Amino acid sequence: MLKLKTGNLQLANMLLAVGVLVLAGPVFGPDGVVPVLASDALGLGAGSLLLLGAFGHCDTLDGPVIGLARKALETGNVNLVLPWVPPEDEPEIRHAFEHAAAVRKLGAAARELADKHFFETLVRIHRASEGAPYTGLKAAGLDLGPAVPAADKALEDGSIDKVVTLLTDAVREGVHRHFHAAYHRRKFDANDVAAGRDYVAAYVPYVHYVEGLWDAATGARGHHAEHATQHVH
Repeated sequence: MLKLKTGNLQLANMLLAVGVLVLAGPVFGPDGVVPVLASDALGLGAGSLLLLGAFGHCDTLDGPVIGLARKALETGNVNLVLPWVPPEDEPEIRHAFEHAAAVRKLGAAARELADKHFFETLVRIHRASEGAPYTGLKAAGLDLGPAVPAADKALEDGSIDKVVTLLTDAVREGVHRHFHAAYHRRKFDANDVAAGRDYVAAYVPYVHYVEGLWDAATGARGHHAEHATQHVH
């Protein structure tokens, strides 16, 4: 198995975080809160593990979680999926796995139902560990956009160069677009309230966009997030 340096893995995860935020569309709301991002583990081969970001497709039928769940049921090795859940949830996964393994022996229909129940249990617990709601299993072939597939491919290839190019281009375009929208509206008559509101409507997304990118890339929390936290009771 290809082994990547720790620095490259950290860079890949950081860039994936920025990429999903940049390429997924309008991700910074008016409250300035940036979604929580996490990285997971995907089993490659018979028991070898490679870290990679996979939060974007962990609930799809062709994603890494379900892929490993299928392999675990086929081989009888629950350890393949345990890295995807916290230690405190391991007993529930083991119980669901043992139940599925027993029911699968009852026939094709029972096997299908047992597999689906195990998949749902695993994905639900995994998503809960990320602070994400479980909304059901998603069909295979889900369009993930370019960031997640590129990040996965980079880890397979051992080179982050294409991801860096993809994200650099996207960030450059996004920053320029938000900047120019605010810049061309910044000068207005103080008595023209409509023009002032037009400027604010461009300024706020611009600042949140830049701040959100910085927070995602560095792990820092901008002043908007801090302000929001101070008002939580």
